Amino acid sequence: MSATTRYKYTLNLPVSLKETAARLARDDGVSLNQWLATAVAQKIGAVETTEEFLARRAARTAPGDLPRYLDGAPDTPPPPGDEMSEA
Repeated sequence: MSATTRYKYTLNLPVSLKETAARLARDDGVSLNQWLATAVAQKIGAVETTEEFLARRAARTAPGDLPRYLDGAPDTPPPPGDEMSEA
């Protein structure tokens, strides 16, 4: 799909999200549709950037790297409420 092709999509939002998005769009001086499209584009950019970053990091690791990192971690108990459950 090209950048000029439009796709209509019915979006069901909780009233509170719709009201907040409408207020933010009004504050930005744009339509709610434009504001939502920009918000989706920003989220896509963030996710794709994160995926690329993690892929680059993963490409520089080897299976034997993990024990070295774990050996460098402090041997302290987890903070209260963060303990592993007994399985």
